[in-house]
Formats: sequence, structure tokens, C-alpha cells
Amino acid sequence: MVKKKVKKIQDDISTSARQIWLAGLGALATGQETGNKVFKDLVKKGAAIEDAGKEQIEKAKGTVSGVTVMAESYWETFEKKLDEKMTAAIHKLGVPTKSEIETLTKKVEDLTKTIETLQKKQAAPARRAPARKPAASATRKTTATAKKA
Repeated sequence: MVKKKVKKIQDDISTSARQIWLAGLGALATGQETGNKVFKDLVKKGAAIEDAGKEQIEKAKGTVSGVTVMAESYWETFEKKLDEKMTAAIHKLGVPTKSEIETLTKKVEDLTKTIETLQKKQAAPARRAPARKPAASATRKTTATAKKA
């Protein structure tokens, strides 16, 4: 009777081990079948999330671009206003602007050229014509006129 009980326990253990082994193989097969399906589903869901993320990124880029354009516009307006205020303050102090200085510099250069040209014209006749001595006949006439008087 003990031997029968031992044999029965051995058979039960053997049967249980085989069932566990078969359940493991079944789980592996199911895992492979389901795993491929689950993997494919995960890939699809990941692609969908990636596409949605790309759309969000593009929207964000558009928003950033719009904000950048607005910021640049505001900055340009601010620069113009600041420039106008600075120019007004400088004029109140009597400081000439860059364009006024450039205009005056150009006028001074033109005047300098004109003066140099006039100086050359005045110097040229003096070099060309030697100093004249009064002619002898002219001196005699002057002397004769003086004696008559």
C-alpha cells in the first residue's frame, strides 16, 4: 500500500511536471503570437504619437516664428523711438549730427580746393611776366615834359 501511494505520488508529480512543461510551452507560443501582435500594435501607437508630436512641434515652431517677428518689430520700433529721443536731446545741447558734420566737411573741402585754384591762378601770371623796366624813350619823354613845366 505504501508502494502504491509512492507510485501514485510519483505519477502525480510526473503528470504535474509535464502539465507545467506544456503550459510553459503554450505560454511561449502564445507569447510569440501575441508578442508579435503586441509589438506591431506598439509600433503603430508609437508612430501615431510621433506624428502627433511632430505636428505639435511644427505648431510650436510657427508660434515661435510669429513671436520672433513680433519681438523684432517691437524692437525696431523701440530703436527708432530711442534714436529720435537721443537725436532730440543732442540737438537741444547744440551738438551737430553726423550728417551735418559731413556736410560741413564737404563744404570745407570744396572751399579749400577753390582757394588752392585761385592761388595757383594768381601765382601763374607773376611767374610768366618778368618785371618791366621803363623804356628809355618813355623816360626821356617824362623828363622832357617835366622840363617844359
